[in-house]
Amino acid sequence: MGKDESSLVELLLEAGISRSAIEAAWPKWWTDEAAQSPSGRAELRFAIARRLGLEPKPLLGERVEFVWNDEALFKNLSAKDELQKGALTSFGMSIGGVLLRTLHTPHTTIDTAEQLRGAILAKNEFVDLRTLIATCWAIGIPVIYLRVFPLEAKSMHAMAVRIGDRYAILLGRNALYPAPVAFTLAHELGHIVLRHLADAPALVDLEDPARAKGDDEQENEADRFALTLLTGSSQPLIETNVDRFNAPTLARSALTAAKEYAIEPGTLALCLAYQRNAWPAAMAAMRFIYSEQKPTWKEVNGIAHGEINWEALGDGSAYYLEEVMTGNDG
Repeated sequence: MGKDESSLVELLLEAGISRSAIEAAWPKWWTDEAAQSPSGRAELRFAIARRLGLEPKPLLGERVEFVWNDEALFKNLSAKDELQKGALTSFGMSIGGVLLRTLHTPHTTIDTAEQLRGAILAKNEFVDLRTLIATCWAIGIPVIYLRVFPLEAKSMHAMAVRIGDRYAILLGRNALYPAPVAFTLAHELGHIVLRHLADAPALVDLEDPARAKGDDEQENEADRFALTLLTGSSQPLIETNVDRFNAPTLARSALTAAKEYAIEPGTLALCLAYQRNAWPAAMAAMRFIYSEQKPTWKEVNGIAHGEINWEALGDGSAYYLEEVMTGNDG
């Protein structure tokens, strides 16, 4: 890597952008020959600016300026996170824009969680991560998991972005079991349906919505939407005939009750965890509820890969999106 490229990389790193994001955004066409040309070096900066959501002209002058900095809504923001806002929002808006360019599905308006739950249950046993992802794509809301993250230290659980009147959801949380991610996805979908992005281009949940506590009414509304979508009630009451239970017992009970109540068994365990503050037992029960441990990002991005209209993207954008979705496993 020449002096000019090294200088550019250092500039981006100093702005807080992760090395993995820089590597993913680096154009495939870049060669030593292009590095010798002033126009090639300029085009390099324009390409990286587009992919990372940066203003291109300041980058030509060796200065980083994020396109989206103060417009997004951040939930559970700390002083430490304040410096990361621009990188998170700009990266998310850039990826959301690429995703929405691939859609061949018109946006379908959803009025209530009950409406969406009824539509899913008409053809499925319960609302789980797989059916929820497929439904989001079917109604014109793309969903991917970010394998490449804009910051060296992850600080985003999930993000919903709006470009015009279209939306996309970016997940930043991975798990070995689908139920926790299903709640996060349902929560982000709630933000969209409840029009929490009406005056903002993006809404970023920095913490796990299932565990975050506070008096943010939008967060509480999105939680109620998610619970209604997943369980049929905004305040599900999970009763047990014992005060103490272990992981295998909880798993057996959840698997038995799932069909009766049309609630995915992992979701039942999480509801009890929230109700009883029994998170260790509930998370341990996942090992007995699910037959295998499988990183959920593979299911999320596996569905996305089949839904994306790759031909709608140029080679550069397709390569970049593939890198963001696969990371080191691509």
